[in-house]
Amino acid sequence: MLRSEFHYELPDELIARHPPAERSAGRLLLVDGARGSYADRRVIDLPGLLRPRDLLVVNDTRVIPARLWAHKATGGRVEILLERTSDASRARVQLRASKAVRPGAELTLADGSLVAVVAQVDEFWELDFRADPLAVFERLGEVPLPPYLDRPPEAADRERYQTVYARERGAVAAPTAGLHFDTGLLERCRERGVEIASLTLHVGAGTFQPVRVDDLAHHRMHAEQVRVDAALCAAVTRARRDGGRIVAVGTTVVRALEAAAQAGPLQPFAGDTRLFIMPGYRFRVVDALLTNFHLPESTLLMLVAAFAGRELVLDAYRHAVAAGYRFFSYGDAMLVEPAPDSVAERRAA
Repeated sequence: MLRSEFHYELPDELIARHPPAERSAGRLLLVDGARGSYADRRVIDLPGLLRPRDLLVVNDTRVIPARLWAHKATGGRVEILLERTSDASRARVQLRASKAVRPGAELTLADGSLVAVVAQVDEFWELDFRADPLAVFERLGEVPLPPYLDRPPEAADRERYQTVYARERGAVAAPTAGLHFDTGLLERCRERGVEIASLTLHVGAGTFQPVRVDDLAHHRMHAEQVRVDAALCAAVTRARRDGGRIVAVGTTVVRALEAAAQAGPLQPFAGDTRLFIMPGYRFRVVDALLTNFHLPESTLLMLVAAFAGRELVLDAYRHAVAAGYRFFSYGDAMLVEPAPDSVAERRAA
């Protein structure tokens, strides 16, 4: 399968560069993979589209202000984008500078503190902050907005580029499907009889990297940290027993749940995943997906196409463009039900 098979045309004016006035004010496109159809709704309609006994699974990762600016001894400016912390004082990062940074160099942060460049590890660099890296980023960092927003972060992004249920620090990008939920919408889901449970997948800097190969068989996914606990596995078991669906809020939840079921029935899992979901994949856990609109030729679009069918998803995207939906992180959403041949025979959780 080729990368070009997931291309679509998007006018620049449909990129949502700022959040809506209210979190739940967006539009919602229903995509039914079984019927091969789609329909226009609103995010506020979501509780009525869910069923009593459904399990809504959210990603509780918390975005940290993961972009820092520093200077080399020569005066050159360096951008530091956190990937993950590696121990009490070290972190793996992406570095961007006009000239190459070398191991042994020291970088000066805005407050005058020094950071040592330790080594290059694959596409990342290991830095020694000589302090808790997360504390340094919280103190000096800025919200790492996606490049396609093409604007500097604003004060409002500290709150709006974060889900209302974010708890576990570690993401460098928001699980954007969750940005549509405010406390009122969550409560209406509960009143509907929907259970809400959480897992953690820390979205890494690799999420901003494009697919660089034409033949998708040669694409290697970036690694992301996942934690699926026993309480969530028990909630999945209850929902299955009671006839409810497992509704994933975002592609990160899909990857986490499916990673935890790769060895057999869903079970607690903590570690890295490089799971690449593309058409031909058989979903073991997820029954429905709430997701935003994704970039052309991205692995996220490929995941949605695997779930509902490539042709239907691309047709739905063309409809969304024609209807003026807002795209990407701060944009509108889709509620997607699977194509029959995308779902594996369900295994007991």
